[in-house]
Amino acid sequence: MEWNPETVQFLSQCFLNTLSPMPQPRRQAEAGLAEAAEKLNYGLVVLRLVAEPSVDEQIRQAAAVNFKNHLKFRWSPSPSGPNAPTPAPIADPEKEQIKSLIVSLMISASPRIQSQLSEALTVIGKHDFPKAWPTLLPELVLSLDKLSQANDYASVNGVLASLNSLFNKFQYQFKTNELLLDLKYCLDNFAKPLLEVFKRTANVIDQAVASGSATAATLKPYIESQKLCCRVFYSLNFQELPEFFEDHMNEWMVEFKKYLTVKYPALEDSSNDGLVVVDDLRSAVCENISLYMEKEEELFQGYLSGFVEAVWSLLVASSASSSREQLTVTAIKFLTIVSTSVHHTLFARDDIQEQICQSIVIPNVMLRDEDEELFEMNYVEFIRRDMEGSDLDTRRRIACELLKGIATYYKEKVTEKVSLQIKNCLAMFTQNPAANWKFKDCAIYLVVSLAIKKAGGTSVSTDLVDVENFFASVIVPELQSQDVNAFPILKAGALKFFTMFRNQISKPIALALLPDVVRFLGADSNVVHSYAASCIEKLLLVKDDGARARYTASDISPFLLVLMTNLFNALKKPESEENQYIMKCIMRVLGAAEISREVALPSIAGLTQVLNIVCQNPKNPVFNHYLFESVAVLIRRACERDLSLISAFEESLFPSLQMILERDVSEFFPYAFQLLAQLVELNRPPIPQHYMQIFEILLLPDSWKKSANVPALVRLLQAFLRKAPNELNQQGRLSSVLGIFNTLIISPSTDEQGFYVLNTVIENLGFDVVSPYVGHIWAALFKRLQERRTVKFVKNLVIFMSLFLIKHGCQNLAASIDAVQANLFRTIVEQFWVPNLKSITGSIELKLTAAASTKLICESPSLLDSGLWGKMLDSIVTLLSKPEDERVEEEPEVPDFGETGYSAAFVHLYNAGKREEDPLIDIQDPKQFLVASLANLSARSPGQYTQVIRENLLPGNQAALLQLCNSYNLSIV
Repeated sequence: MEWNPETVQFLSQCFLNTLSPMPQPRRQAEAGLAEAAEKLNYGLVVLRLVAEPSVDEQIRQAAAVNFKNHLKFRWSPSPSGPNAPTPAPIADPEKEQIKSLIVSLMISASPRIQSQLSEALTVIGKHDFPKAWPTLLPELVLSLDKLSQANDYASVNGVLASLNSLFNKFQYQFKTNELLLDLKYCLDNFAKPLLEVFKRTANVIDQAVASGSATAATLKPYIESQKLCCRVFYSLNFQELPEFFEDHMNEWMVEFKKYLTVKYPALEDSSNDGLVVVDDLRSAVCENISLYMEKEEELFQGYLSGFVEAVWSLLVASSASSSREQLTVTAIKFLTIVSTSVHHTLFARDDIQEQICQSIVIPNVMLRDEDEELFEMNYVEFIRRDMEGSDLDTRRRIACELLKGIATYYKEKVTEKVSLQIKNCLAMFTQNPAANWKFKDCAIYLVVSLAIKKAGGTSVSTDLVDVENFFASVIVPELQSQDVNAFPILKAGALKFFTMFRNQISKPIALALLPDVVRFLGADSNVVHSYAASCIEKLLLVKDDGARARYTASDISPFLLVLMTNLFNALKKPESEENQYIMKCIMRVLGAAEISREVALPSIAGLTQVLNIVCQNPKNPVFNHYLFESVAVLIRRACERDLSLISAFEESLFPSLQMILERDVSEFFPYAFQLLAQLVELNRPPIPQHYMQIFEILLLPDSWKKSANVPALVRLLQAFLRKAPNELNQQGRLSSVLGIFNTLIISPSTDEQGFYVLNTVIENLGFDVVSPYVGHIWAALFKRLQERRTVKFVKNLVIFMSLFLIKHGCQNLAASIDAVQANLFRTIVEQFWVPNLKSITGSIELKLTAAASTKLICESPSLLDSGLWGKMLDSIVTLLSKPEDERVEEEPEVPDFGETGYSAAFVHLYNAGKREEDPLIDIQDPKQFLVASLANLSARSPGQYTQVIRENLLPGNQAALLQLCNSYNLSIV
């Protein structure tokens, strides 16, 4: 693509049309640009258009966005999906020209275009900086010096923003030699210039303030510049303290402290935005001093008390303001780090702890207007911040973290003071419950947030209150309140407390309150009915000693119908149509309750109704997963108990599953196939005709193209093979199934699924049916063994051969393999079966392979010479006598990303999992089977096998075999 008037006109019109509200010109413009992007020098031409002053600003801005996205896709391209082609990369000469122009064009651009070009520069830098772009940093340093001296701080900030993005990697990437070399390069070239521009800007700010000429407009870019310098400081110091920064620590720290203590009323009082700009700088300073406190405590200690005092004063002021949350959080984090360090004595005095409670903790824990607004307007975000286990740094949570930090060394004193605050809050509530309800919420929040979680479990404890008394006097009145919609935040807090301390609340008390919790499912507040559902769901998971469920089906049966009705009704409330807490509770209840016909039929109707709605536009993957789990658990528990329900379930579910397949709702395919597999397995032969229609679709090669569908399709195919083996041998179906096996076995990412298919075929069909195909099966397996052998593949091959031997006998196994190539069976046994037998894991697999190997050496010993016979026995004894960790060497296999690509992951439905079937029900103990078989064999030829055993078994295995013989009172003669 060449730069000429026609090109400028074409691109300008395209970019203008991409902004059109009309879909037709917008789509045409996007198609035109996509086609143009394939041409040589497209990126360079668009960059020149961005810089062309004669072109309208709006068009240039759209071009800047397009240029940035063009670089994202084509600077170092990769495929966007498993079957998507890789975009053509930008040619190297064009790349060099773009790199030579972008810095100067970014600096001279207007603010909006500048931000896009800064992002584009970061895209290039991510791949090329510093090794393939050595001119970038010197050019940016030179520009920064000139621009700051010229007082052009709009451009200074553009350069600093680019540097900040480039250096961010030092925070997020793993520490490697390569990363440290890149860091050294950046420090050598930029540590000094950074300090120079930081000090120069500090002087400009001081002079403006001192002269009285400081206005909001003049101060704002300077303060933003200092914030960006602080961000770069953080990145350059993140890995370890560089020597330059250690040598110049005082210069940095003096300025840092100044920004925490000095006010800039001209900017701060001008507007809320002005205060945010200054607070952003203060937050960046707090992050920097926290970093030094964590990493360089000894060097930093000389500055510590001054910073603690400055942060303290700042916090007292910021805690009173709702708009200063970010500053409050970073400041409290700094104090928390100090409180757990060797300098914790700064917090030892009673009066300091008292002030922290009253001036910092309580004001930040107390609900504010914006908290109430979030509770009402965005329940998902409120729960995300509030729920047990969240790691979000909210003002309320981080204030409690400070108390936990101080309690590290002063637990009794902190407990005493917080307990007193809780009592005071509850006393305030008692004086006027309607007006002072927030004080009660504060008390509940403190108890819940400061509870100590026991390692590795769900139990929590607290020294702040007596849990039983607090629950009875503070929580129960809220739970028993007849108006489920009154004071919803208090109700949510009470439900959260019940949920968190569920292990401590005795069963009789909890059961008496459960109907009240069920009532709260009908609350209008999304948070309240979500917390009610979560409370019920978590209660059903409580285990007593011996891992027995505390709450059983009989405990919830008295109110089960009301519970299920309320849960489904809650899904009809505004904003809760896809409420994952409700759906998870439905799943848990269906898994625990006694599912009668009266519960099952309305439940399947309710679930299919929800399924039909989400099929229109799947949005919430967590909700969808629990929805399908709920259907799966209902099928499993209801239909297995009452087979007459199967037809009713099919009537409800089939239209929904059909809709998923017909409308190509691809994210639901794996779920649909797993549910169909469940239904197939519940049916008794002959399989109804509507299932056989699905079987035909299943055999089409197109169905298997998406890798995410493969495990679920295999699961469904296995169900058909087990339930309809006779139909399989009709109309060429077996040939189609083995064609699927052939496709799956080729790739290491799907070969295990291929073996599942093959094992099911061998297990369910007679040898007369499969014998015409056996030669092709061995040929496919041995071709893969020769070309792409992996540990996993060889283990699966040993398991398959074992299953074949058990089902169809030693002679058929050996003869069919030797039909591929003379004496091939012996080679396979010697090179693959014997060495890999000891690596088999899984109880059924171990029994199968041990029994098959035993049958081979004891029922058809003539198939092996004496040496190989002995080696096979040695492997069997290793398998049966040694623990898994002693005999299995883990060899992790690296996936071939070029082959597998990216695809949406298969999601396994726990409740639709198939039961492991044991192909050897008549053999209970493989050790006894081995010894008994050897005893019988040796009795027929006394003395023959004892000699072979002495010559071929390792001494440890000879001893182990003797011990096994003694255990079962049998002998080898």
